[in-house]
Amino acid sequence: MNEPRDKADKDVLLTAAECAARIGLTVRGLRLYESRGLISPRRTAKSWRLYGAAEISRLHEILALKRMGLSLAQIAKLLEGREIDLDRILAMQQSSILQLRNRADEGLALVHVARLKLSVGGSLSIADLITLAKETNMAEASFDAVAQRRYEQARPRAAIQIDPGLMERYVGHFRFQTGGQVVTITRDGGHLFAKPLGQFASEIYPESEHTFFLKTTAAQITFAVEPDGIANALTLHQGGLTHNATRIDDQQAQDAVTALAKKIDNKTPSPGTEEAIRRLIIQHQQGAVDYAGMSDVMAAVAREQAPAIIAALDLAGGMQTIRFKGVGRDGWDVYDVSFANVDMEWRIILASDGKIDGVLLRSLP
Repeated sequence: MNEPRDKADKDVLLTAAECAARIGLTVRGLRLYESRGLISPRRTAKSWRLYGAAEISRLHEILALKRMGLSLAQIAKLLEGREIDLDRILAMQQSSILQLRNRADEGLALVHVARLKLSVGGSLSIADLITLAKETNMAEASFDAVAQRRYEQARPRAAIQIDPGLMERYVGHFRFQTGGQVVTITRDGGHLFAKPLGQFASEIYPESEHTFFLKTTAAQITFAVEPDGIANALTLHQGGLTHNATRIDDQQAQDAVTALAKKIDNKTPSPGTEEAIRRLIIQHQQGAVDYAGMSDVMAAVAREQAPAIIAALDLAGGMQTIRFKGVGRDGWDVYDVSFANVDMEWRIILASDGKIDGVLLRSLP
């Protein structure tokens, strides 16, 4: 009886020359990765290097991270003491490829419209040219950069000991520049906690004197300390993105708490949230999402999630009714949306400029 093909493949061992030839590398490249501690091939009794499934999986991780722009030194730091996680790297590659495909489709649509205008004797306006230039630039919207940051944010972290007295500089309230969410940092002895408005507090652990991380999710907080020794700003690193917040005083924080409590008690939706959900549904159903109507952070997330949302709405069928349900404890407006084949709950929050800053959706039982 023959062995299963996948088991037989796992038992195959390749020499350095065979491995390099099949993957498209050079033996010299394999030796370089080995010298940097990135890979440790097995050895024969005569010290010949052999590469099996585990070594090739690690090579796949290395090559994927190189493709995202990381240096070998950065890759070594990320992979140090870390087991091979092929599913994580494949998920990251899948996300990157899907985003690139979506962005390419958007770019092709813009170029197609521009050429149509020119073909009938028209001209491109300043707004048209700016849109085309922005699409070409795509500096911050680099999907490889987002994927790289997401991978770095998800790496294992170890807490260190710092002087508890230093933690006092971080205590206070901070408001994020987009969305206006407020997070409060508190201290209890040698422990520091972060509590977003309307949510539970989570302990944050020191990774360095200015950088802390959460154990409950792959996220970190970096504090910017001024010469006076006080942190007047922080940056949240999560999901491959960064969110900046600046310090506010106690009265401003209390005003935010009061405003949220009033909104929840009155069950008052923010102006424009229902219309925004309707537009989002129609745009995804038509395959033409207006990312310009979103904050930069939300647009990056939306591009990644677009294929899944489009597939879900395709199965849901035509939209029938939308009903405001209330305000969540985090300040997001909650709507029940009925489709031909399913009922869904949509949660949404707008930034101060009216752009969509966050959307969550789920099917209802």
